[in-house]
Amino acid sequence: MPSTPATPPTPTTPPIPATPSATAAGSSGTPDLWRDRDFRRLWAGQAASQLGEHSALMLLPLIAVLTLHADPGQLGLLRAVGQAPILLFSLVAGAWVDRWRTRTVMVATDAGRAMALGAAAVAGLLGLLGLPALVVVAFAVGALSVFFDVAYQTALARLARRDQLVWGNSALEGSRSAAQIGGPALGGAMVSLLSVPVGAATSAAFFAVSCLSIRGIRHREQLPDLTGEDTGGRTGERTGTREPVWRRIGEGLRFVAADSSLRTVCLASAAFQFWLAATMTGYLLFVPRVLHLSGTAVGLTLAAVGPGALVGALLAARLPRRFGYGVVLVAAAALGDGAFLAVPALHGSSSATVAVLLAVNFVFGAFGQLVNVTVMAVRQAVTPAALQGRAAATITFVGMGLTPLGSLLGGFLAERWDLRTSLLVTAAGMLLSPALMAVSPLARLGRMLPAPKPLWDVRGTEAQ
Repeated sequence: MPSTPATPPTPTTPPIPATPSATAAGSSGTPDLWRDRDFRRLWAGQAASQLGEHSALMLLPLIAVLTLHADPGQLGLLRAVGQAPILLFSLVAGAWVDRWRTRTVMVATDAGRAMALGAAAVAGLLGLLGLPALVVVAFAVGALSVFFDVAYQTALARLARRDQLVWGNSALEGSRSAAQIGGPALGGAMVSLLSVPVGAATSAAFFAVSCLSIRGIRHREQLPDLTGEDTGGRTGERTGTREPVWRRIGEGLRFVAADSSLRTVCLASAAFQFWLAATMTGYLLFVPRVLHLSGTAVGLTLAAVGPGALVGALLAARLPRRFGYGVVLVAAAALGDGAFLAVPALHGSSSATVAVLLAVNFVFGAFGQLVNVTVMAVRQAVTPAALQGRAAATITFVGMGLTPLGSLLGGFLAERWDLRTSLLVTAAGMLLSPALMAVSPLARLGRMLPAPKPLWDVRGTEAQ
């Protein structure tokens, strides 16, 4: 399952191994796209925004733990509130963004996040930054991030030619992976080495840079035709009326629920994300308070997930076709999730402890990304083109929707048990995800992806 709460790629850019034709198309589109000033501004803005987001994800919890001396329940609440927007807004974000120009959405959300963190910096400077204010900031940043992530993935499809999409998305996702590496380390360092106001202001500055860069895009987007929704009929056929958002969302929910493989993906992802959220709440308490590592060291250990994810993406291009998609999914999930069982066994703040934490997070990132990409390929293979976006949104909603409850559970267990025991229990809970996959049709997938399922319209008649 995904190793980080990330928004799935749009259906136009599936993370599958590049074929010769795709590679050629990407190569032919690369020089033109780099010379495109609007793309350069999109790329620079998205890179700055991702760095601001991933540094804030580390900055806010560490402010609570190291500066405000939050107890486990308070930290769990803070993380749950920051993750709640995934549950509240992920299903509607795609439909809403479809009705607006992505430049407008990205500028507005970046400006909002800059103001939220800027307000935190001012409150910290005046000595008014308490846990309630931090909770408000976490919710605002989380909500705006949901919409920004959907918008930037949509922006490239409207900005670039089809033959440029492969390379363009590679550049954008590369900057996101770099932010996953540098963001946590930067956030941890800002808490340890700088004051809280300076740290919050620095994260706000990244969003401000992104806002200014994206605001300079001059390309006038062509919005998609929303006069009707595909019925599943012949190419180009429309209903002729605007279909309500709730009905479009319902079609995606029904399709995923009707497919056994996609149902398993939802259940396994929900189990993984729930227990991962609980584990990370315990991790952010255990590492500084029991192992006595600094905020910089905490951020550094978590930053190892980034390079691990890059390795996992490379493995995903080869291993499923060699060993089978089912074997890879179950084995990679078990290895990646099981790596966290080593953390509660650690003692002290020696260099060996830091090395083990780096290795744990690297292994977790590598196998987590391998599962993420493989699951994405399976989902895209069995889903008709007309339902790709809604199927992805449904899986994100179900898979990520329980993360706030997981964060609350992690704080609850850490309050009632010692941190070492609670972390061991939540880390063991993550193994429920590969167990669910092992007893499902996903485990029986071979070296070839399954064929797409037939598209059924809302009346229950098969599309032609």
